[in-house]
Amino acid sequence: MELTRQRVLVIGGGKRIGAAIARRARSKGAEVIVGARNPDAIHDTARMQAVRLDLTDEASIAAAAEAIGPIDHVVTTGSLPHDAPVRELDQDLVIRAFQAKVIGPLMVAKHLDIRASLTLFSGVVGWRPGPGSTIKGITNGAVEFAARHLAANLTPIRVNAISPGTIDSGLWDGKGEQKAEFLRAAAARTLVGRSGTLDDVADTALWLMTAGFVSGETIHIEGGRRS
Repeated sequence: MELTRQRVLVIGGGKRIGAAIARRARSKGAEVIVGARNPDAIHDTARMQAVRLDLTDEASIAAAAEAIGPIDHVVTTGSLPHDAPVRELDQDLVIRAFQAKVIGPLMVAKHLDIRASLTLFSGVVGWRPGPGSTIKGITNGAVEFAARHLAANLTPIRVNAISPGTIDSGLWDGKGEQKAEFLRAAAARTLVGRSGTLDDVADTALWLMTAGFVSGETIHIEGGRRS
């Protein structure tokens, strides 16, 4: 999975899963560019360029594309979840959720000069409906179809999606002392007896960059638990 002399853009690469992918790509010899709504807030930019790229703003995507130039691999991890019961949905927040997960990545495909691969991010909630997660589930599910249709339309560029389950990414740190029990319970519901790690996701993202015969697929990283 060497990426020497290849250019990688990680949208949302300033924190959590995106940052892990950016670091892993850099360790494999890639020139890594981090795309973020506020690039000035990114601190881990040693040997990485940061560029403003807001998935809810097509003009910023077009400007970033012009600034970056040709790029070998793009990974987009952006998300603006709107977790609310259906009768309490806010239309503007629903639209922003779709912009981050679906519309924004479509504009990325439209504007960026991608040479090899585009990797989108879905999530296990798309396959596990539950109360209060309607918009997250629908947007995650839509990502699978986006990957399939973009793969057919952008060929020979390979387009795939990653669908993580419960990952110890830092997202759950706000649970405080309850975090360990939350992860233990999540691990017990998998087929492998553990929750996911940042390395699990970064490994998959790097593999998809180099897996030349894989396109139009959604790779599930959830330890066998999808329902």
